[in-house]
Formats: sequence, C-alpha cells, structure tokens
Amino acid sequence: MTAMSEKQQEQRPASAFVALAAPLVRDVSVPDLLHTLTQHCVSLLDVSAAGVLLDIPHGQGGVDVVASDEYTRALELFGLEWDEGPCRDCCRSPAHITEARLDADDACPRWPRYTPRALLLGFTSVATVPLCRQGTVVGALSLLHDRPEPLDAGQLRLAQALADTATMCVIQQRVMQGQKSQIARLQGTLESRIVIEQAKGFLSKSRGCSADQAFIRMRTYARNRQLNLADVARQVLTGDVAHTLLDPER
Repeated sequence: MTAMSEKQQEQRPASAFVALAAPLVRDVSVPDLLHTLTQHCVSLLDVSAAGVLLDIPHGQGGVDVVASDEYTRALELFGLEWDEGPCRDCCRSPAHITEARLDADDACPRWPRYTPRALLLGFTSVATVPLCRQGTVVGALSLLHDRPEPLDAGQLRLAQALADTATMCVIQQRVMQGQKSQIARLQGTLESRIVIEQAKGFLSKSRGCSADQAFIRMRTYARNRQLNLADVARQVLTGDVAHTLLDPER
C-alpha cells in the first residue's frame, strides 16, 4: 500500500462522519441520510450489508427502513412485517450492541421467518447496533456478514459512533421540520385572522352594522354553506360574495 493510499484509508472514517453530519448544515432527507449510513458501514466495516430500522415515537416521524442494497432492504421490511429479527429485538431491548449467529441452532426458533431468508441471501451472522435518543432506542442498525467470525471491538465502536452521529442528525432534522410546520401553521392562522378583521371592517362600513354583527353574519354564512370563514372573508373583500347574502335573514 502506498503512502497516498494509506492516507486516504485514514481519511475514510472522517469523510463518513462529515457526510453523516450533512443535515446539520443543509437539507438532507432522512432516507438519504440512513442510506449514507449503511453505505459507509459496508465500506468501513468488515460486513457484507447493512440495514436500518428507524422508528421514532410520539408523532415525530413514521418508520423508515433503509439498507445498503435492495435485497437487504427487503429482508428488513419482511422483519418489520413479521415483527421479528435483530432490528426489531434491538428496538425493544436495552441500548447495547448484540451479535448473533444466523446459522446457529437457536437462530430459527428466535426468528423463525427472518433467519431462513437471511441465510438464503448468504448471511450467516449479524451484529445489531442501537440508534438511541437520550437513552431510548429509536431504531437499530443491522450489520450482516457471510462469515461466522464476530466483528472486533474497534469496528463495533466505529459502528456505534456512526449510528450515534446519524441518529443525532435525524432527530435534529425532524425537530427543525416540526418547528417549520408549526411556524407555517401560526403564519396561516395570523393571515386568516387579518383577512377576517379586514372583512369585518369592510362589511361593517358597507352594511351599516357593528363589527361584531358583521362577524356573526360571515360566520353564519360560512357555517350554513360549510365554508371556511377565512375564505368567506376573502370573498367579501374581493366582491365574490354579494353583501346582501350576508344579511341576517340570509
């Protein structure tokens, strides 16, 4: 190995962490970020494939299933459907790395449908790394390989560090998305209130009634026709609703 290639080899983990931290500085979708995680795991670790199951609770996002290749993604999707497999177990267990032989005698009873399909794909062992948020497991990273030898401690530490970085960025991104959605809702509410107040003033002046009476007329008109009150207010301002239709007898 040349000096240049050795230097490039040393830089690969750093490049992986930079790529996983991308959502902190620019917009990256969660599936793309998780796919980047699986790709770097295969590149940096002694594994054949990697999959991720991300299941963040409390309405912060749905379940994401991503893998380094389509066959492994299908395997993880089957595990989700069957409610079994290393990722599902990891999401229910304490936050620590586990390893299992898929060709061991106790593997099939443990995962009766997942194990045969994994063996069919050539995988004989799996290491599972938790994706944690403040001590709570919100997902799992599966590292599948076709040899019975376990990953060494250094590779497992690197896998956990990669998983932690990705999890932090996913949570941060979803928090930011939630904040943006809340701001958009508040902005929409404010704009609707402004339009309604403008329409109340306009209708009050044009019909010779109080602002409260104008509001009641618009609200009654909207309810009787199952319309949005803000939309009715806009129609009042644009003249799309005849003011006579807003009289009390209407």
